[in-house]
Amino acid sequence: MTTKPRTSHWHAILGVTLLAIASSSCSDLRSSASDTPPAGAPANSITGATFNFAPNDPPGEWHSQARDYANTRYSTLHQIDTSNAAKLRIAWTFSDGTENGHEAAPLVVDNTMYVVTPFPDILFALDLTKPGEPIKWSFKPDPSPTAKGKACCDTVNRGVTWANGKLIYNLLDDHTVAVDAKTGKQLWRTKMGNVERGETMTMAPFVAGKRVFVGNSGGEMGVWGWIAALDIDTGKELWRAYSTGSDEQVRIGTDFKPFYDHMKGKDLGVKTWPADMWRHGAGSVWAWISYDPQLNLIYHGTSNPSPRVPDQRPGDNLWTSTIFARDADTGMARWAYQTTPHDEWDYDAVNENILMDLPIRGQIRKTLVHFDRNAYAYTIDRTNGEVLLAAPFAYQNWSTGIDLKTGIPMVDKEKQPHPNVKLSHVCPPDLGGKDWEPAAASPRTGLVYASIFNLCMDVTDNKASYIPSTPYDGMDIHRYAAPGGNLGEFIAWNPVTATKVWSVKETYMTMSGVLATAGDLVFYGTADGWFRGVDARSGKVLWSQKLGSGIIGQPTTYLGPDGRQYIAIEAGIGGAATVHADLTAHAGEKFPAGGNTLYVFSLGGDTQ
Repeated sequence: MTTKPRTSHWHAILGVTLLAIASSSCSDLRSSASDTPPAGAPANSITGATFNFAPNDPPGEWHSQARDYANTRYSTLHQIDTSNAAKLRIAWTFSDGTENGHEAAPLVVDNTMYVVTPFPDILFALDLTKPGEPIKWSFKPDPSPTAKGKACCDTVNRGVTWANGKLIYNLLDDHTVAVDAKTGKQLWRTKMGNVERGETMTMAPFVAGKRVFVGNSGGEMGVWGWIAALDIDTGKELWRAYSTGSDEQVRIGTDFKPFYDHMKGKDLGVKTWPADMWRHGAGSVWAWISYDPQLNLIYHGTSNPSPRVPDQRPGDNLWTSTIFARDADTGMARWAYQTTPHDEWDYDAVNENILMDLPIRGQIRKTLVHFDRNAYAYTIDRTNGEVLLAAPFAYQNWSTGIDLKTGIPMVDKEKQPHPNVKLSHVCPPDLGGKDWEPAAASPRTGLVYASIFNLCMDVTDNKASYIPSTPYDGMDIHRYAAPGGNLGEFIAWNPVTATKVWSVKETYMTMSGVLATAGDLVFYGTADGWFRGVDARSGKVLWSQKLGSGIIGQPTTYLGPDGRQYIAIEAGIGGAATVHADLTAHAGEKFPAGGNTLYVFSLGGDTQ
């Protein structure tokens, strides 16, 4: 039965609680598949966007969280389309027996599905060729329980990556591990950080060629943020770049050419901070990475600065709340753009960067599209960091716009917090206009589809002292619905005009990833457990299914051994959707309990 989305005006909040110059050398990351040029835009594309879908994995499989280097989360499968989506039914389920937020996407390689749990980060291989999809093997890495007490926002794991016969993922206690995909045996395990200092790791590794890219979490603990590259065969660390500190520590050299003048200068990762505060200034790299194989650049964001109390750290606080382009071989920065200088509201820049080529003002530009926590959607030239377009995608009042000549936000001084002063109605709150939950893009429409929030906050800052491995925070926050009363929304966005094309309002937060398919469908889930299929062109909800728990995972699709298309999603509420939950906010609402179930759907379900 198709269920229409609810649009209640409930004002409580759920959960008051991620070239400049191409390398002249022949990079070992490049391959013939990676160098495939973008396909032309279909005649009925709304924007004319084109994409490079390298590494061009088999269409019936799903090898990594985003499916491709460009972070499109797009599948060419189209058995399930707008004409038959209403016939989707549950085909099978799997419960992993683990509590807390389930944020990872299930992978499918060679008729095997791989799913990873939140802490204790157990990895399962499920045999899709046999009735009941039995467990082929499970890998239990036994991470240190100390990590559970250090995680900011639940003990989540954002997923595993398959590459070269290996399954690679991060453990909450700061290890990256590689497992043999056939046997489930550990191949290597590398310690990347120190949980005793408050560091954790929740992001999904990103693999390109023979390199594995990972970063740390812990911005609220005053960690020293970093991104690192490992050798895929041995786990050996190849390079590491910090988000604050000297140019040498940040890996900034003579080839670093930011587009905007205020980000040019020596050792700005030190000079834009009070003395020595950069050493525990955060800028953790805890969400998504993209890669352009033709430019040989990776793109990633950095988190908020620490402490979250801005009056304690005058200056721009570079290079926190920043998008970086780095040479994939060396880690050397090529350009950077700070989305929120001197971030005063916890507006991390770690959200995904979707790589697409767009016709902008009569010229095809190589761009990245980024939905920032600060509620602005950016279309940025990915060769040099120039902001081409920037417009709000969610309700916000902290600024009056982005000055495209300087790239600097125009901040409303009335929305700047100060210690011991209650500041009311700041929008968005620390969770942002969108958090880590990844958007998707479709070459058929040229649009980007995102789960976003409709939230505001009252905030009081309290001065914080740095004590290693303890919260370095200081923000006392009460979150609630922004105008309209709904907490969530699902939108289609035009990155050429920087405008919203259509939206579906949701009573609760929309905090799931998005899947786009060649059937002109997009799929997403809500925090109160609705999983929906939507017409990618019109925004009409064609199908909905209530699941056993809230959905904060990432949907994927694949072809089964029977040749049928399946859609998969994990349901298990947690993460920032429930952290520091105000129980009074849920009074009278049927908010779901926690869960740990993988749901798989097909046309007709298990009846065919």
